[in-house]
Amino acid sequence: MNLRAFLSRRVVTPDVVRHAALLVEEDRIRDVVAPHLIPPQTDVHDLGDATILPGLVDSHVHINDPGRADWEGFETATRAAAAGGYTLLVDMPLNCLPATTNVAALEAKRAAAHGRCRVDCMAWGGVVADSPHDIEPLANAGVPGFKCFLVHPGIEGFTMVTEPQLRAALPHVAKTGLPLLVHAELPAPIDAATEKLAAADWTLYQTYLQSRPEEAELSAIRMLLSACREFKFRLHIVHLSTSQALPELRAARSEGLPVSVETCPHYLHLTAEAIPRGATLFKCAPPIRSRENCDQLWQGLRDGTIDLVATDHSPCPPEMKRLAEGNFRTAWGGIASLSVALPVMHTEAGKRGFALTDIARWMAEAPANLAGCQTRKGRLAAGYDADFVVFDPESEFVVSEDRLHYRHPVSPYLGEKLCGVVKATYLRGKLVFKHDEFPGEPIGVECGP
Repeated sequence: MNLRAFLSRRVVTPDVVRHAALLVEEDRIRDVVAPHLIPPQTDVHDLGDATILPGLVDSHVHINDPGRADWEGFETATRAAAAGGYTLLVDMPLNCLPATTNVAALEAKRAAAHGRCRVDCMAWGGVVADSPHDIEPLANAGVPGFKCFLVHPGIEGFTMVTEPQLRAALPHVAKTGLPLLVHAELPAPIDAATEKLAAADWTLYQTYLQSRPEEAELSAIRMLLSACREFKFRLHIVHLSTSQALPELRAARSEGLPVSVETCPHYLHLTAEAIPRGATLFKCAPPIRSRENCDQLWQGLRDGTIDLVATDHSPCPPEMKRLAEGNFRTAWGGIASLSVALPVMHTEAGKRGFALTDIARWMAEAPANLAGCQTRKGRLAAGYDADFVVFDPESEFVVSEDRLHYRHPVSPYLGEKLCGVVKATYLRGKLVFKHDEFPGEPIGVECGP
């Protein structure tokens, strides 16, 4: 019998943290038991006071491979993921070439990923201006859902959808039963605001913030909720940045609409007031907003209006951040954070009285549900993949380049002191990260339901 027990005083099962042993047989969790119930002849690994968390699931990453692996590739993205406690990534359909908007492109992505991943991966399908006929074939080919933009995505090769184009696609999305993930900003408020700022100082973060007004998100979310009522599709709002939308989202949930919501670590930790002049590493879309807004997003997590936290890991070569000129208008918008998202969240959550069970729900269980992997991923329970993280919640560290592990080690978190250290990560019972090393060959595969 190849049975191992990982024993800890803090094992995070769905509703409680307890002194327990994780029994692992081959690649699955056989059971989670009290220490005195460990079977004889079991290979016991006593982790002491370290915490065992379920392997995290990031349902919003940009790996950019194939086609732009010089931005980020499967090797580097999954290495950073393992270092950050993630055991499953779900890749967004844009930034790679070709974009994942049809079955041929999906197969190209699968070929690019094969044998190169240190954690498991999946890929969302893309909904673009002329793609309604590709939606159902992509579903049949195994994508867990779809992603679209209501505003220009900032890159060529993946088109936004207008409201008429979205309405043409929604019957096909609804027929699949899969979620549609939407970048919810409408262009008109952004265009109007940006035009007024033509002569403004774009090295000031406040200029960029004014160019992406909250109305862009609010009007998009209202349109999407109306469409959700009409077409009865599963709607997921990605990277919510404005807390002003929370009352309407809360009401939609009470109404019974099939709506879920995510936000990101950068909206929960960084604030507009603290962003220095020219610090374009902080640029993302939608933008980081005020300290008060940040507090309200945490309230949305507390009351369940926001379901999950995903990174929106969106890397690029450093020169695209326009660091020398500090121009927020021309810099690439995206924050890379796979390797530090868990400490960022733990640092903030601890200040606000949240528990490790909350982090496990936001960063493992809920994103696994969104990706349709809820019977295999996101929980420490019998029958699940033996994906888990050995985490030291008390240790502090300062973010440095050598801890980032993704392709280009730039980050707005550099120099910050964070609380919580990932000591080791296990994928299907096998060690994939420990003490800044990545043992063995890449064993990540495409995850199915």
